[in-house]
Amino acid sequence: MQNREINHQPSCEDELNSGLLTVAEAQGRILDGVTALTEAETLPLREGIGRVLATEIVSPIDVPSHTNSAMDGYAVRAGDLPEEGVREFPVPGTSWAGRPWLTAIEPGQAVQIMTGGMMPEGADTVIMQEQVEREADTVRIGSGHKAGQIVRAAGEDVATGQAVLAPGKHLSAADIGVLASLGLAEVSVFRRLKVAFFSTGDELRAVGEPLGPGEIHDSNRYTLYGMLKKLDVEIIDMGVVKDRRELVERAFRDAAACADVIITSGGVSVGEADFVKETLEKIGRMAFWKIAMKPGRPVTFGQIDDAVFFGLPGNPVSVMVTFFQFVRQALLKMSGETGTAGVYAVRARTTTALRKRPGRYEFQRGVLEQPEPGEFTVRSVGAQGSGILRSMSEANCFIMLEPDQAGIDAGQQVLVQPFQNLI
Repeated sequence: MQNREINHQPSCEDELNSGLLTVAEAQGRILDGVTALTEAETLPLREGIGRVLATEIVSPIDVPSHTNSAMDGYAVRAGDLPEEGVREFPVPGTSWAGRPWLTAIEPGQAVQIMTGGMMPEGADTVIMQEQVEREADTVRIGSGHKAGQIVRAAGEDVATGQAVLAPGKHLSAADIGVLASLGLAEVSVFRRLKVAFFSTGDELRAVGEPLGPGEIHDSNRYTLYGMLKKLDVEIIDMGVVKDRRELVERAFRDAAACADVIITSGGVSVGEADFVKETLEKIGRMAFWKIAMKPGRPVTFGQIDDAVFFGLPGNPVSVMVTFFQFVRQALLKMSGETGTAGVYAVRARTTTALRKRPGRYEFQRGVLEQPEPGEFTVRSVGAQGSGILRSMSEANCFIMLEPDQAGIDAGQQVLVQPFQNLI
C-alpha cells in the first residue's frame, strides 16, 4: 500500500483558521454587497407602523399650532404679578382646550385656562390653580412666580418647515403619533422585501409526519420563518428540497424569479450530497463561504439573477447564529432601514466558566441578568453544540468570545450581545 499524506479539507474542528474571513470582514462584505430598495408605496397612516419611511417628512404646520397652557390655572400678564404680597385679579372668563377665550386680556385681569387651552392675547404667564385662591369672579395671586412659566409656545414641539423624520426610519408608535400631530393621513414607505427560503436534505420531514430511520423534523424553516417575521418582510416558504442537483437548481431559479432574497439552510459544506455551493457557482456567483467562527463556519453569500443569496449551515443553532450575525442587518439595509435596529453589546461578569479553544470567534449562548441596577451578569446555558437548539430557546444573548481568547474563568468580564425579542 502506498504511504501518502491525506489532504485535509478545512473543517469546523480546526483550531486555526488560516485564510478564512473574520466575522467583521464577512459582515462588511455582505453590507457592501447589498443595496436598498427604491420602490415605495403610500399607505394609510396606521398601516405604516413597523414599516420603513421612504421620504423625508417636513412639517406643514406648527405643533402645537398655538401657544397654550401646560396646566390648569390662570393666564395673566407677567408685568401684573406682585413682587411681594398678594394681588386680586378679576376673572372675566375661561379658555378651554378647543374653546379659546378670544378676547384680549386687559391689564390686571386673569383668565382661567385649562391644560391645552390657547393663551389669550396679551397673556404670557400661567399660575397653576393650586397656587391661587378663587372667590367668585376674583382670584388672589401671591408673589414668587416667573414670567413665561407653564406656557407651551406654538411650534415648541415641531415648527413649520422643520425636517421631522428622515428616510430609512423604522416607524414606531411614537413616529406614527408625530405624523398624526402634523395632520398627515398617509405615509410613503418602502415596499416589503420579498424573501424566499427553503431547507435542503433527504433526511428532513415536515412536522406532523412520522420519522423513519435516520430522519429528522425540519426545524430550520420554522426558526427562519420566526426570525423573518420580526423583520416585517414578505415571506415565501418553498418547503424542503431533496439533495438532487436538478431539484436544487430548479428551486434556485424559481426563488430568484419571485424574491429579492433567497435563504437556504443546509448543503453548503463539502459533502458529496451538498449541492448548494456547486449549484450557486453554476447559475449565479459566490462571494465567499468560509468564516472563522463557531458555530456557523460554512456560510455562502452570492447572487442569482437579481436576487441576493444566503446559504446557511444545516445545524439548527448555526442557522440562527449566522442569520443574526450576517443576514438580519443585510435585510434591514435592503429594506431601506438605517441604524442598528436594536443590536448592541454590553460588558457583563460571567458567573460560569466558559470553555473555548483559540482560533475562532465564538458565539456562545447565555442568559444575561441584572442583579443590581447598573450591574450585568451572564451565565452559560450549558452545552454549546450547534445541534442543540434548546440552547437558543433558553438563552437571551450571545456571549461573544474573540478568536485569541481561551477558556474564561467565572468572575471575568465578557462581551455580551442581547437578542431577546430580536429573533
